[in-house]
Amino acid sequence: MALSILNLLLLFISSPITLPPTSAVTTSSSPTSLNTTHLLKSFCNTKPYPDSCFDSLKLSISITINPNILTYLLQTLQTAISEATKLTTLISSAASSSNILQPQIGTIQDCQELHQITLSSLQKSVSRIQSNDKTKLADARAYLSAALTNKNTCLENLASASGPLKSVLVSSLINTYKHVSNSLAMIPNPNVNSKKKGGNNNTKNRRLLGFPKWLSGKDRRILEGDDGGDEYDPSEVIIVAADGSGNFSSISEAINFAPNNSFDRVIIAVKEGVYEEYVEIPSYKTNIVLIGDGSEVTFITGNRSVDEGWTTFRSATLAVSGEGFLARDITIENTAGPQKHQAVAVRINADLAAMYRCTINGYQDTLYVHSFRQFYRECDIYGTIDYIFGNAAVVFQACNIVSKMPLPGQFTVVTAQSREIPEQDTGISIQNCSILATDDLYSNSSSVKSYLGRPWRVFSRSVILESYIDDFINPTGWTEWSGDQGLDTLYYGEYDNYGPGSATADRVTWQGFHVMDYYDAFNFTVTYFITGDEWLDSTSFPYDDSI
Repeated sequence: MALSILNLLLLFISSPITLPPTSAVTTSSSPTSLNTTHLLKSFCNTKPYPDSCFDSLKLSISITINPNILTYLLQTLQTAISEATKLTTLISSAASSSNILQPQIGTIQDCQELHQITLSSLQKSVSRIQSNDKTKLADARAYLSAALTNKNTCLENLASASGPLKSVLVSSLINTYKHVSNSLAMIPNPNVNSKKKGGNNNTKNRRLLGFPKWLSGKDRRILEGDDGGDEYDPSEVIIVAADGSGNFSSISEAINFAPNNSFDRVIIAVKEGVYEEYVEIPSYKTNIVLIGDGSEVTFITGNRSVDEGWTTFRSATLAVSGEGFLARDITIENTAGPQKHQAVAVRINADLAAMYRCTINGYQDTLYVHSFRQFYRECDIYGTIDYIFGNAAVVFQACNIVSKMPLPGQFTVVTAQSREIPEQDTGISIQNCSILATDDLYSNSSSVKSYLGRPWRVFSRSVILESYIDDFINPTGWTEWSGDQGLDTLYYGEYDNYGPGSATADRVTWQGFHVMDYYDAFNFTVTYFITGDEWLDSTSFPYDDSI
């Protein structure tokens, strides 16, 4: 990380809030206390929720020394943790009572699961900030951004619910997460590229790195893609085989067997076959690695959809909440079809997750990049409407992104990104990919409109960099979600793309659309956008760290 950024962070952490000096604890009626109250309110007025900010910090008025921003940040986070802990009890009560009527399967279960991840994220944010390691601020921002996404998913589910407890639960959710928003607003972003850094040298470094020291020789050969055959050692690798020749015949059984909260990679080799199951990797199953025999022969398949009563979040064929998840050489699909509307193939709400040489196939809402930091390399992703959606910070490299024929009267949309506030370090970055159409869609492209994205939420952010765009994409490039929602506050960008659909002359004229320069585009690379040079080195997956 650049020295100038480190200096900035050091300055931030050590900078005191300008409060009048005191030699003793002041009373609420003293002039000093009144002046301090005024200054504290001025500080909070710059935060997303000033009243909640002041409520969490007002005890600082009687502090005998000048607090710095770090003091305020930690106090706000502690308030968020306290309120989140109370909310946990309320959600548990809702899950075990009939005071909430759930029209969809998983409404409260989703809230319960996501809120536990939020509570963990808040606690980890405190430890990162207290570590005195300024590079950990990016982690804290990622955790808090994900927590806010969890809130939105829960509120979306509760929108269709009813019952006497609903209003209490919704109010508590909103009030609790105000403190999370304020905490995020207090942490500087260490990963914004300065235009003074580097230069437009048009160089790209492909990283194909070594392996962590803890990997055995056999595990390394597996990650490299060599065929270990019968040489797999069950003590080192968990083998799943549909024909019963492995340790387990289902992937779910292997996940259940894997150790909880593992610091080491847990390698699960999934042999050739079709696995008709819904695979869930909970948050306590960390560092799981799924390795197939190839995306042409290893399939995980399901057909859940919202039309059958599932929440979008719960409809996924493969659902990942465990940090450090990796997958390669596997196809994951949702076969519900376009008539069943939202039907997720893969949903990932796990930090530091990556997929390599996988096929992800569905129709509407195929790939739910829900939250945290994610990376996809050389994957084939198929869908119709909003088929890459969510609020992760995610980079796609060298992928084939393929729009399929929708139902009559529908259009196709590649991305639907859902950033809620500008402080969230989230967005979809598509770099050096190919944006294509299936043959039937391409032959009907004069009557079926197709777009690169639309704003699910008002600060939606998606960029296309150095990619091939075919001419089935409408010349305007992007489309609205609902009226003028987000058109001035979103960030949609294109940089150095090519192909018959890449021309920007007839693109939308929204204030939020940008034909990007090199420096703007660099902010959405692996290095800056997902801090990839700090964690992708521990995988075997290649990546480009620049543009």
